Amino acid sequence: MDLLLFGRITYQLMAGYWPTPAAGTNDPVVAERMNHLAKVVCSRTLKHVDWKNTRLVREHVADEVKLKAQPGKGIGVLGSSNLAATLIHAGLIDEYRFIVSPIILGAGRSLLKGLGGELHLGLVRTQPMASGNVVLYYQNVPWI
Repeated sequence: MDLLLFGRITYQLMAGYWPTPAAGTNDPVVAERMNHLAKVVCSRTLKHVDWKNTRLVREHVADEVKLKAQPGKGIGVLGSSNLAATLIHAGLIDEYRFIVSPIILGAGRSLLKGLGGELHLGLVRTQPMASGNVVLYYQNVPWI
């Protein structure tokens, strides 16, 4: 990926951690990457963004994502369930990556709140991680 898209809440969480000295100490490789990647925040309520290499988009999010037609590696969306639902409705997501952690919570938010329907996906591959997490890679499948 060479561009990250965030909704407001995910942006505020990420921007509150990755630019800090603690992130540089705890996970310097990821902190370096997160701080240097281009980032776009999609929000109607934020007034400004101040994380390095970040710009704010308030309207026409689907038009913004047409950036994927430009040369580059790809665009990633981290968290941001409302934004993801918007992009799904616009047909702009090519691949889904879900990280399954071996933790059972008993309650929580819907993964794609606001989707409002079914999403038919096909498993492309899996990637176990040393942490015990597993990354699941999915793509859209045609309706059968």
